Amino acid sequence: MAESMQGIKRTHRCGELSGANAGQVVTVMGWVQKNRNKGGLVFVDVRDRSGIIQIVFEEGSTDAGLIEKAAKLRAEYVVAVTGKVEKRSGAVNENLATGDIEIIPSELRILSESETPPFPIEENSRTKEEIRLKYRYLDLRRPDLQRNMMMRSQVATLTRQFLAEEGFLEIETPILIGSTPEGARDYLVPSRIHQGHFYALPQSPQLFKQLLMCSGYDRYFQIARCFRDEDLRADRQPEFTQIDMELSFVDVDDVIDVNERLLAKLFREVLGVEVQLPIPRMTWQEAMDRFGSDKPDTRFGMELTDVTDAVKGCEFAVFKGAIENGGSVRGINAKGQGGMPRKKIDKLVSFAKDYGAKGLAYIAIQEDGTVKSSFAKFMKEEEMTSLVEAMGGENGDLLLFAADKNKVVWDVLGSLRLELARQMELLDKSEYKFLWVTEFPLLEWNDEQERYTAMHHPFTMPMEEDLEYIDTDPGRVRAKAYDIVLNGNEIGGGSVRIFNQEVQNKMFEVLGFTPEKAQEQFGFLLDAFRYGVPPHAGLAYGLDRLVMLMAKEDSIRDVIAFPKVKDASDLMTDAPTAVEEKQLEELGLAVTVEE
Repeated sequence: MAESMQGIKRTHRCGELSGANAGQVVTVMGWVQKNRNKGGLVFVDVRDRSGIIQIVFEEGSTDAGLIEKAAKLRAEYVVAVTGKVEKRSGAVNENLATGDIEIIPSELRILSESETPPFPIEENSRTKEEIRLKYRYLDLRRPDLQRNMMMRSQVATLTRQFLAEEGFLEIETPILIGSTPEGARDYLVPSRIHQGHFYALPQSPQLFKQLLMCSGYDRYFQIARCFRDEDLRADRQPEFTQIDMELSFVDVDDVIDVNERLLAKLFREVLGVEVQLPIPRMTWQEAMDRFGSDKPDTRFGMELTDVTDAVKGCEFAVFKGAIENGGSVRGINAKGQGGMPRKKIDKLVSFAKDYGAKGLAYIAIQEDGTVKSSFAKFMKEEEMTSLVEAMGGENGDLLLFAADKNKVVWDVLGSLRLELARQMELLDKSEYKFLWVTEFPLLEWNDEQERYTAMHHPFTMPMEEDLEYIDTDPGRVRAKAYDIVLNGNEIGGGSVRIFNQEVQNKMFEVLGFTPEKAQEQFGFLLDAFRYGVPPHAGLAYGLDRLVMLMAKEDSIRDVIAFPKVKDASDLMTDAPTAVEEKQLEELGLAVTVEE
């Protein structure tokens, strides 16, 4: 029978007790982790979010009725224990923060009983994720997940504290907004009052935060919920959280400065890691040329080398064709991998094909200097020699080449570089390498739509010195946009916004918006800009991704309390679910299900 808490009050959390409490009478409450009955001697481990404490029920020092009661305890029972803290009489448990003390109980109450849980509540659970997510409330009892949730809470609290001290105001923006189809797919919410009309859930608070700058709030931030109805990957969720900010009367350096200091504070106070400031910066072009990625992982080298010039005159059709089509030939040098078995190289070739390569050319230099290559027969000996030289190839190295349009070559080698680093175990999760990537292209060509689209969004400011190319060579125009990258993950991004009406109209024109279409989609923002708009800029972090990296996890699901799975469903609540006919009628909706 469950007992009441009446008359007793918790004095400490389990993990807060230490040798300093020896001799004190305390009351702890929590879940039974395990109980070991040695006949006349019962050890019970009680757990709460702070840790575990051992309670010792022993003949001679504990009432016989209490020992009998303790023997009945099972995993996940909720108990309250009052007793005296004592130094352990037996061996000290080095693996436990409270390993040198125990509680000798004078009272035990069973507040709640538990059925046998479907999996043990333990760190690094081997239980399949589907089962853990179905019983997420049990999964969340695991100490490693609880540490992640506490870290997330700490990051949010410190962020609020820091930004408030920097003069930012926390202002909430609406969740029910109008749909703007630029960007990812919106989640739609039908309106009961305005039948046939829909709200959208925000993909970010972008337009509203710019409006707040027009309203004179100067510095805004919000820990904002955002929603995107897109196909999911390991690090994507349909709903996610941003640390969102916007600042007035600033340029790129001002935004970067305040964010560097924010990151330094978070990493110092949460992890005890010193972030070296200033964080290095690299232009988008340099990042692509050196790493094949706009979010380079700089924890290791293996940089790309452009060997187009070195192979210019060769007869190898793959290289020749790529160069003739305006593309390039680039390679990476996997140091010490020259002896890689052919089977493994073939796997790398098929990996490269997944990223759009037609193939992957290689030169494997053996330790004795002999060369195995997939294309040597098409090359003169001196051409091979100069190619190996251009790559800095030495005995024992594996040289891999991609030849195609630049975008494909970057994609292939950028991904291959990371795959090799994984195989060669070059990635250390406790090393934190930050990088700002700046000067992104303003526009990117979309083959499907046969037009330029905004690389970030239509309100991104072009670099003044590139404005002259906006009509003649739009792809050449760089943006005042910046991403903050950590260990090959983009954890945040932002830009200086357009506040000049002429530039904004030009931008819409290049993106193929008629003035009417621009007015229809963004009218309220454009109207606001007619009444005195300050220069402004902003940035937003993916909070989930930032905490995932700080917690050294591989998936954002491990830092979100109640995540969805890959098909955007919630295994615990079974959402999304069908709704009653009456609810649909009220909304003026009918559901047709495709057979």
